This record gives sequence, C-alpha cells and structure tokens, in this order.
Amino acid sequence: MAQKQTPTGPSQRQQRVAELIRHAIAEVLQRGDIQDAVLSAHVITVPEVRMSPDLKLATAYIMPLGGLNEAPVIAALERNKKALRQEVARRVNLKFAPDLRFLRDETFDEADRIDALLRTDKVRRDLESRTPGNEQDPDRAADAPDPDAA
Repeated sequence: MAQKQTPTGPSQRQQRVAELIRHAIAEVLQRGDIQDAVLSAHVITVPEVRMSPDLKLATAYIMPLGGLNEAPVIAALERNKKALRQEVARRVNLKFAPDLRFLRDETFDEADRIDALLRTDKVRRDLESRTPGNEQDPDRAADAPDPDAA
C-alpha cells in the first residue's frame, strides 16, 4: 500500500478560498460596513489571508496604513469579529463560514530588516569590490581566459 505524501504548502483550494476571503474582508473594511470608530478612522490593508486545511479558520494578516496604531486596530477587529464573519459569509459562498483571526502583518518589518542588512558597510564593500572595472573576482580562477581578448 502506497503512503500518501503530505503537501509542504497550502493546497490550491486553500489559496483560492483565502484570496476570496481577503477580498471580502478588504471590501467590508473599505465600504465601512462595520460601524466602529477605530476602524472608520484608519485605512487598513489586508495583504494576506491563510486558511487552515479544513477551511474553518482564516488568519488575516492586517496592517493599518503607515503602520500606526496597530494594537487598537487589531483590538477593534477582534471586537467586531462576529459581524465581519457574517459579512464574509454573505460574500463568499462556502459550506461553513470560517472563524476569523487577525494578526499583525510582519512582512514590512522583515523587508526593513533586509534593507538594513544590505546597507551595512560589509555588504557595501563586497558590492563595490565586484563592480566592473575593479579587481578580478577572487572566486574566479586566475588562469581563466579573458572574454574580451580575441
């Protein structure tokens, strides 16, 4: 009997449902269908939604515009979770409306961390030493033919 291999990432169905839910949440927040002072005062982006394999839990990663007041926005979304779930269920045709969970999107922090690493002096020196016109790459063999020589 052959063993079933487990996939390493989300299935195509999970990704498709996650994208539908992301669009539904973004539309609800954009239109102001949820009456909340905190949510009305902020522009909120929903860059990603991840679904559980059984499609009963949706984790929405959110970020207020500019990254300001994240904690109050997440708290407001948690307070209005039931109304948001109802609106999502109305817009997305699924057998069960998924439970919603809201987390802060950390991809912007990761991008800033990578930018900071790329701006360090060590990386800058390495990049400058490999620019055209400088010394030959030390990893290259010394007896390699010169491509410009003909």
